[in-house]
Amino acid sequence: MAQPTIRTVAAHAGVSKSLVSLVLRGSSSVSDEKREAVEKAIRELGYRPNLSARSLSQRRTNIVGVLLNDLRNPWFVDCLEGMNSVLQQHDLKMFLADGRLDRSSDESFVESFMDLRLDGLALVGTRNPTPAIAEAAASMPTVVVASRDLDFPGVDIVASDDELGTQLAVGHLVDLGHSAIAHVAGLGAVADIRAESYRAAMAAHGLTRHIRVEESDMTEDDGHRAGTRLLQTGRPSAIYAVNDLVAIGVMTACQDMGLAVPADVSVVGYDNTSIAQLRHVRLTSVENATVELGRRAATALVERIADPSAAGSLQLVPPAIQVRGSTAATGA
Repeated sequence: MAQPTIRTVAAHAGVSKSLVSLVLRGSSSVSDEKREAVEKAIRELGYRPNLSARSLSQRRTNIVGVLLNDLRNPWFVDCLEGMNSVLQQHDLKMFLADGRLDRSSDESFVESFMDLRLDGLALVGTRNPTPAIAEAAASMPTVVVASRDLDFPGVDIVASDDELGTQLAVGHLVDLGHSAIAHVAGLGAVADIRAESYRAAMAAHGLTRHIRVEESDMTEDDGHRAGTRLLQTGRPSAIYAVNDLVAIGVMTACQDMGLAVPADVSVVGYDNTSIAQLRHVRLTSVENATVELGRRAATALVERIADPSAAGSLQLVPPAIQVRGSTAATGA
């Protein structure tokens, strides 16, 4: 059976094709009687407007593209929740794409978003400033979320204040009496800020000689490997991890080596994801107001869509530390 078209809707309702178009655009110039007839025909025929055609006629799709770094990380789910709550208020929907499997796919996803003429673009998480991303940022309203890797003119950046968050993490461990505090770092500009802030915080507490950094790819598995390396050589009394997934890997490494958390090693994560809050995990973690960060990012994108020529802005959301059962005083 052929799909209904705007013509068949018009014939079914006994109106012109142009009047159907006015109804679909939400025009106030259509009488209630005609609008009801068109809406009834749409329901009875099961008509669905063609997105591309409507985009060309209205110059709006009411859809924004969201390109994620890695949806396996529960942080992104919380961020999307915050974004969606604001976008829904403005009748905007999301097209999601996850570039984790192949970083080269970031290019094709962004190009597809541009081809669809979406209303805006949100780039969530760490990624490289590729030519396609630069072109997209120059041609459509764009916001960068939880990343400091991308810095284009007329693009808004909404991120956690990672320097302050790291100061809170290190300060919490110092207050508990720890001095041999190591850090498992990650990839990208945000991870670099956390690593440099760790070094600065350790120096500020007079603990420069205890600075130790192990690299990771920000996954649980690599957190386990990095934690194992740290624990095998001059075991630290506390470890601050770049994110919660890495922290979970570190905790597993402790367990595998017969070390108790927090009696033998205290562990702090970053992001305060749902994993950190599980009762059998009870991970002390830096809360970077993920849902609020998502809301602010969506608000910035809505404002950017309304005024694409406005100057780009940087918003840093202040974090807090959520203390749970993975940290304790030395000798406790």
